[in-house]
Amino acid sequence: MSLFRQLWLAVIAATIIAFSGSLIVSMVTARQYLEQQLAIKNNDNATSLALSMSQLAKDPITIELQVAAVFDSGQYALVRVIDPEGKVISERNSAPDAGNAPGWFMHLFPIESRLGQAQISTGWTQFGTVELVSHKQFAYQELWNGGIKLILWFLGGGFAMGLFGMKILQRIKRPLDAVVDQAQAISERRFFTIQEPSTLELKSVARAMNAMVGRLKAIFAEEAARLEQVRREATQDSLTGLANRAFFMNQLDAALNDDDATPSGTLLILRLTDLAGINKRAGREAADGILRRIGRTLSEIASQIPGAAPARLNGADFALLLPGVNDPGVAAEKLLDMLRDFVAADLMEPTKVGHISSGHYLHGENAGRFLAHLDATLAGAEGQGALAWAKAESNQDTHLSSNADWRKLIEGAIETQRLRLIDFPVSGKGDQLLHLECPLRLQATENGEWLTAGSFMPMAARLAMTADLDLSAVRLALERIATGTSAVAVNLSGESIFDPLFRNQLQSLVASRKELAPRLWLEVAEIGAFRHFEAFHAFCDALRPLGCRLGIEHFGRQFSEIGRLHDIGLDYLKVDGSFIRNIDHHPGNQAFLKGLCAIAHNIGLTVIAEGVQSKEELATLPDLGFDGATGPAVPGK
Repeated sequence: MSLFRQLWLAVIAATIIAFSGSLIVSMVTARQYLEQQLAIKNNDNATSLALSMSQLAKDPITIELQVAAVFDSGQYALVRVIDPEGKVISERNSAPDAGNAPGWFMHLFPIESRLGQAQISTGWTQFGTVELVSHKQFAYQELWNGGIKLILWFLGGGFAMGLFGMKILQRIKRPLDAVVDQAQAISERRFFTIQEPSTLELKSVARAMNAMVGRLKAIFAEEAARLEQVRREATQDSLTGLANRAFFMNQLDAALNDDDATPSGTLLILRLTDLAGINKRAGREAADGILRRIGRTLSEIASQIPGAAPARLNGADFALLLPGVNDPGVAAEKLLDMLRDFVAADLMEPTKVGHISSGHYLHGENAGRFLAHLDATLAGAEGQGALAWAKAESNQDTHLSSNADWRKLIEGAIETQRLRLIDFPVSGKGDQLLHLECPLRLQATENGEWLTAGSFMPMAARLAMTADLDLSAVRLALERIATGTSAVAVNLSGESIFDPLFRNQLQSLVASRKELAPRLWLEVAEIGAFRHFEAFHAFCDALRPLGCRLGIEHFGRQFSEIGRLHDIGLDYLKVDGSFIRNIDHHPGNQAFLKGLCAIAHNIGLTVIAEGVQSKEELATLPDLGFDGATGPAVPGK
């Protein structure tokens, strides 16, 4: 039973007790008062009648007339005159009458009308005695009417006090509800503070809860900052802030092999010709300034292209991975302009500047052979002069369909249901199946090939068609769950959750199959979640009450943003595969991932590793704190 209801019952019980007590006391007091008044009235009227008879003749007719005159007034139940020996001279009486008062009321509050007496004298001797008893019906009627008025007064007063009490209880309940909501949010791994109420007792509770949330946030932020520093040390070049060679190789491998990666793109390699000479001529500080300028330029280019990855491969070599970009001309020219600026500023000799090579890749290529091909191209550029850009030759067909063709292809696939989910097992400790990760596949034509999400989702995002594809994926997932399949995870696009109409349609779709929702896992890529963070927050708020499991996939590259997740109420994180590759040989990444798992566990999140390639990687994960894993090395269903 809720506290609000208990308070109401307590108020009602107290009101009933007070009313009952007041009613009983009032009725008993009124009854006693009426009995006293009846007794006084009987004695006074008896005395008056006796005095009147004492002054008149004492013959029987006169006495009878006087008794009849008093009795006929209707106020008396008994009027009697007796002689000194007790013999009745005249008597009139009538049956008792309680008026409108019910019998149970007369039984509950009996009224006694005591006999009034007075002596009749004749001269100095006693002639007789007058005995008189008034009717009780008037007293009962008065007592009954008084009780009715008292009840009505209490009902009216109780109703008014009830309204007043409701306002008071609502005023108390509002801050109490806020405290309850805060406690519930903490249990759901959401941490926020509330305004302290004015009620002293609730104020102390709210203050304690806010202090606890504040401490948790401070610990969370401190640990996140420490781990962000560990991540940078493990994955970034300390001078330029770009990815180091080991981490970039993991990113390149993911771009070439992951199923949901963009199917094609470009890689640029930049090499400074005479870094050692710059150090000797201009000094270490000037050389470091050049390297930092290159790092900023690469980062600026990468910031404009989703999924782009800049890196410093070694002292003088830099790389820029551009997924989905088939013409690197803009990026290459910007880098060439930067190198020309260095020459103009006399930071480099005109005969020793730098060179760029670029090459187009397709999904599935071998990273080692592709880099070797680019390195050979770079050597060719070095033979073209002090500053040159050379493109690696490729015999692969890089022709892409137009936007209209892609729109027609995607619309046709949705209309004819040429969509399906494939599954990859996500296993927990002891090879227990946590869920099936089910990315969407699209069939280009009837009986044609099935395209991976990385092939069509970028175009769908460009054409604003991701919402239809994501809704279709969720429908397929619910149908699969309904057949008895264990939990199913569906990847949603960041562009979709940004659309309020999609969020409403998704909520309605899941609500229509609410009994299946606990086995539905919905996840959004890290880049989409943080790019549209407010929309992602609204998405979580809408789907969490339905029982869905909510998470972020490809997590880790924007780890510094983890502090924003403390009040969303997520269920799990999937750590990006670029952090997992060769984790058994990377102590720096191990320290970062171990801390990431610890901080995620502190707010109740399950942590899953993506893209596990080898048994050695898989064996390392439990010691780091991972709760599950997915990838080629994970055992099947």
